[in-house]
Amino acid sequence: MATVEASGSDGKGQGVETPVTYYRLEEVAKRNSSKDIWLVIHGRVYDITRFLNEHPGGEEVLLEQAGADASESFEDVGHSSDAREMLKQYYIGDVHPNDLKPESGSKVRSLRKITRAKVAGRIGFSPS
Repeated sequence: MATVEASGSDGKGQGVETPVTYYRLEEVAKRNSSKDIWLVIHGRVYDITRFLNEHPGGEEVLLEQAGADASESFEDVGHSSDAREMLKQYYIGDVHPNDLKPESGSKVRSLRKITRAKVAGRIGFSPS
């Protein structure tokens, strides 16, 4: 079930209180079909059902992430600033604070990216 609370800003630096709808991850997980598909990217919930057929990478990649946190996959693909801007129109709320993962894993994610880059030959790597 979604809960609505006031946030401290309208996102434009104006200080206007706007309501934020919070979704539990169990609710997001239910939205995992082509008829109703939600994703979480960086703690924000997106209903991308209308976008499914328009996605340049095909709908299959979105369906693989349906109802789940797609943050890492979204970043790994290297989406353009236009894609990030387009994402805003599908925003429906935030993940409930009790369901958010701590950000301590960011160092682990960075190490994974470096390792992948080395494997892919994008970074000079010489074994010692």
